[in-house]
Amino acid sequence: LQVKFKYWRNFSFFAMVIFIAGCQSYEPKPLDIGVYRNSLETRLIDIEPVTAFANRLGAVEGIPSKFDISDGISPAEGEVVALFYNPELRIARLKAGVALADFETAGLWEDPVFGFDGAEISSPSAPFEFGIKGKFTIPISGRLEVEKTRAGSAYESQLRSLVNAEWNLRATIRTQWSAWTTAMLRKQLVYEVIDQLERINALANTLYEADEINRVEYRLLQVELATIKVLKTEIELELFQEVTALLDLLGLPQDCSALLLPQFPTVAITEVDDETIRLIDANTELAIQFATYQTAEETLRLEIKKQYPDIVIGSGYGSEFNDHRVLFGLSIPLSIWNRNQAGIAKARTTREVARAQAETTFARLFRELALANTILLMKQTQHTFFKDEIIPMLESQASDVEKIVSLGEVDTFILLETVTRQFEAKQRLLELSKAELHASITVQRILGPEYQRNPSPINREIQNDTLGGVQ
Repeated sequence: LQVKFKYWRNFSFFAMVIFIAGCQSYEPKPLDIGVYRNSLETRLIDIEPVTAFANRLGAVEGIPSKFDISDGISPAEGEVVALFYNPELRIARLKAGVALADFETAGLWEDPVFGFDGAEISSPSAPFEFGIKGKFTIPISGRLEVEKTRAGSAYESQLRSLVNAEWNLRATIRTQWSAWTTAMLRKQLVYEVIDQLERINALANTLYEADEINRVEYRLLQVELATIKVLKTEIELELFQEVTALLDLLGLPQDCSALLLPQFPTVAITEVDDETIRLIDANTELAIQFATYQTAEETLRLEIKKQYPDIVIGSGYGSEFNDHRVLFGLSIPLSIWNRNQAGIAKARTTREVARAQAETTFARLFRELALANTILLMKQTQHTFFKDEIIPMLESQASDVEKIVSLGEVDTFILLETVTRQFEAKQRLLELSKAELHASITVQRILGPEYQRNPSPINREIQNDTLGGVQ
């Protein structure tokens, strides 16, 4: 009996050692904002990590095949920088890491339980009583496998959210880059019109001194020049705000603004036979809803599995009144009254919520796509009309006025009207160019990237039927 007790004591000791050795230890990692600030200031000095990242993205549509910012950062290169440094995207990737950790640790067996009971009876002749027990659970219900599957669905949902965040970021970068470029071009237009108005005012000053125009006419010309100069300060403020917003998206410090190239991004709208099928297959936001619904399905399956019991087996060794014994126990829950009804009911309802969210998301995206296509068509028509008709007419008007001035016939108000109307028309043309580009970006964003395409079962059937008809 003493040998048996020694055996169990040694076993318990080694079990405790193994338990302690298998546990992880805590390592502090203090937050140092100073280190982060230094890395922020040198992001475009040490460009090698971004270059390596761009090379890994080589096959992704819209990403430049060669990443070189020595001549400035183009809109396409800006997308690469944003995908690497954008702060919101960084957080989204870390959240995906949390879901990955859940997936990698899901479906593990429960840890065994070790117990020891001892009693010292006060009677001198009474022996010391003790009991050593251990028990573990055998998951015969299949619950752990479903837990792993559900964690995989949740991880996929988080990955879909990450893809959606990346795709939306690229669209936002293009939109913001075009807004900043438009502000830059507006600034150039304002400087040009100020030069023209200053020449007109110099001419008006000569005419005023020669009494060929009165004080009221002369003052109106000065007011127009002052108004445009005020507009110049407003546009400079707008330009600063636009570039600040762009740098925030790129994750770059303010002093990197000089590296940005004022260019309109290139947007190629995907030509598809059926935009509805493409929307269902490739839209990144809808893909999140599909993954969320699948997670709800697996959650329901898991809650149903919880109805079925797992076996708990226990064993041990003990002594009572010098009567040494080996203990053995087995328990199994009986699903009679509870049967996890609350968990199952909640999971069923959650699945219906996920279904409704997917359906309403599709309906909203379908409407947004129709609206974006309509806006794009209208802005293209307006842009073409301004570019091909109004701007040429105003340029001809300006040319005719210059000829009249060269002949010595000067009408300062015709000059002023021509300059201001031409300035307004060019501003309008810039705004239409930006609006047309923004509509194109919206259509492309809703249709989704080519690499996202994952035909749904119903669309696969439609496509197979169509192919069969062609054959």
